[in-house]
Amino acid sequence: MRKIVLYISLFVAVTASVSCNTELRRIEKSKDYEAKLAYADKLYAKKKYTSAQALYESLFQVYKGTDKYEPIYYNYCYCSYKMKDYVQAGFYFKNYLDNFPNSPRATEMDYMQAYCYYKQSPKVQLDQTNTQKAIAAMQTFINNYPTSDKVPEANLVIELSRRKLEKKEYNNSELYYNLGYYKAAAISFKSLMRNYPDSDKSDEYKYMAIKAYYQYAKNSIWEKQKERYDDVLSEYLDFADHYPKSKLKGDAEKYYTLAQGNIKTIESYTATANAKTERLKKEAKKAEKAANKKADKTDKSEDSKKSDKADTETKNN
Repeated sequence: MRKIVLYISLFVAVTASVSCNTELRRIEKSKDYEAKLAYADKLYAKKKYTSAQALYESLFQVYKGTDKYEPIYYNYCYCSYKMKDYVQAGFYFKNYLDNFPNSPRATEMDYMQAYCYYKQSPKVQLDQTNTQKAIAAMQTFINNYPTSDKVPEANLVIELSRRKLEKKEYNNSELYYNLGYYKAAAISFKSLMRNYPDSDKSDEYKYMAIKAYYQYAKNSIWEKQKERYDDVLSEYLDFADHYPKSKLKGDAEKYYTLAQGNIKTIESYTATANAKTERLKKEAKKAEKAANKKADKTDKSEDSKKSDKADTETKNN
């Protein structure tokens, strides 16, 4: 019984589809443009956007210059949008503005062409060119239509787009750190703070910069470590000044303490090494002086012997 019902359902569906296609072919060939437009609107209402768009396009030359051309083109634009062809839709929305700059729908079309950039915005891991374009286009929309009821939506798109860019930049900074490029990581995290000063993760970015500077100092050659640990101290003091209530303050302070301890060790070792160097220099000078004194005595003794020998030879002669 179930198979019979299934077969009947399939038969009905196929019959309806064939009937619809037959009617569409007939309408496409028809010279009754009013009927063709009505059928295109019917397809649009039924969400058959591909067929509707093709019919609308075939009517452009017929209705161009008439009052019906604008609503035809309006639906034509939205066919692409509703089929999720956002590249084409954005192009058509812009064309709508070019063709009907004084239309009551101009604000809507300007918003939609900007929104199409946002709809093309890919996953965080991918290139974010369209995300940046969405921000720029939405900001332009806000500037052009500051009183539009679409402004809150435009601001939301900008905020969401900036969050995505922020996340991508954070991932890049984190990658630098994980790969051991600590200086690049520190600079990148500080850049994050400058680019997104209102971010609720600013303290985290500052903390990561501190960590990166600490690792950078720790892995540096001995002669460079002290000045690079000084950067850790400076970054922490700035952190404590700007984020006194941050939950990361305790962790950041650990690196401050470690850096201080390492600086003291370096200074102590340097002082000991310098003292040893000075002592060795003094001992070397003392030894050199003693050697010179001994050499002078030896020279005088040799000169005295030579003189005595000369006197003896003179007497014998």
